[in-house]
Amino acid sequence: MARMTLVTGGTRGIGAAISVALRDADYTVAANYGGNEDAARAFSEKTGIPVYKFDVGKFDQCEEAVRQIENDIGAIDILVNNAGITRDGTLHKMSPVRWEEVIRTNLTSCYNLCRCVIDGMRERNFGRIVNIGSINGQAGQYGQVNYAAAKSGIHGFTKALALEGASKGITVNAIAPGYVNTDMVRAVPEKVLQKIIATIPAGRLGEPEDIARSVMFLVADEADFITGSTLSINGGQHMY
Repeated sequence: MARMTLVTGGTRGIGAAISVALRDADYTVAANYGGNEDAARAFSEKTGIPVYKFDVGKFDQCEEAVRQIENDIGAIDILVNNAGITRDGTLHKMSPVRWEEVIRTNLTSCYNLCRCVIDGMRERNFGRIVNIGSINGQAGQYGQVNYAAAKSGIHGFTKALALEGASKGITVNAIAPGYVNTDMVRAVPEKVLQKIIATIPAGRLGEPEDIARSVMFLVADEADFITGSTLSINGGQHMY
């Protein structure tokens, strides 16, 4: 029986590439989205992957959605916490709302979804959790104290939960992408983007598929001795 996977933020960018890679490898996949109805509908029609709309930052919505997905498709064996937003600005201009939105969506979401699936994983003595962090959670980034704090928190969360899950066959790992060719990065002004690329030894942006391939490696049944790790995929931009 194919392993059942939930990918949050799974209909666009990196999340879409992860969802499709898993589907192509014969995993059963459900993809979460937060707000872009048109993009989610187009993604589902193109890929055949069912999509579920819920706010990953709200525990009650996550709990209800996980229950629905498991009723519709099956118990969740693999969770990829990919959903994330930015609300950039220097700290002295950052409102509490911008801080809270990013922490809730990027970090609290990891607690919410992991809490909703962990009991089932423990009962079945199997689970794979992959949390998508960021180079900016490792190195910091000007104007992103909220985003950097959330992504850095993901790396610590990953290590602690890995310790809790290891005896139950549950691995918990993180991936820290560098700058990847997504809508978010393409929105950066061209001059700024070229300066960023100049700092990447590989000489290019990453592609969503670069991250998807790494997820595939970590979620495999055979990856049971890899846990608590953060895999940096950034073209050599930051080695940590």
